[in-house]
Amino acid sequence: MKHVQPAIMAGMFLSFSLLASPLYADEAEVKPVTFKAEVGEDGTQVVEILGGEYFFTPNRIIVKVNIPVVLRVRKESYVVPHNIAIKAPDAGIDFDVDFGREASEIKFTPTKKGEYPMECTKQLLWFKSHKESGMVGVLEVVD
Repeated sequence: MKHVQPAIMAGMFLSFSLLASPLYADEAEVKPVTFKAEVGEDGTQVVEILGGEYFFTPNRIIVKVNIPVVLRVRKESYVVPHNIAIKAPDAGIDFDVDFGREASEIKFTPTKKGEYPMECTKQLLWFKSHKESGMVGVLEVVD
């Protein structure tokens, strides 16, 4: 019985170390993966976004102004929680949605041209935020 508690503690430490190890990683260089949305037969622009260990794919999305957009977002099957947020209410874009393993849909109509930062706003304890770890991107709204 004396050895049970140290074994449990060692297991907990190992589990935490494995989960937290990506959080200690230096900020990775974010490589651009661009997707230009097309207007579908239903009049919407559909974009599928995958989120994972400190990345969005694609991380640069180009959509047309004044045409409805549907973002289908989901995450890889990791334990770490992620979300996607863009705060530009003056341009008709304002959301903060958690990623799940099943796709969620975010619907909006951008009303103003420009480049709008997207990011994961999650952070664990004192570690770098997911944004600081490279989980960022850009939504570009064009004519």
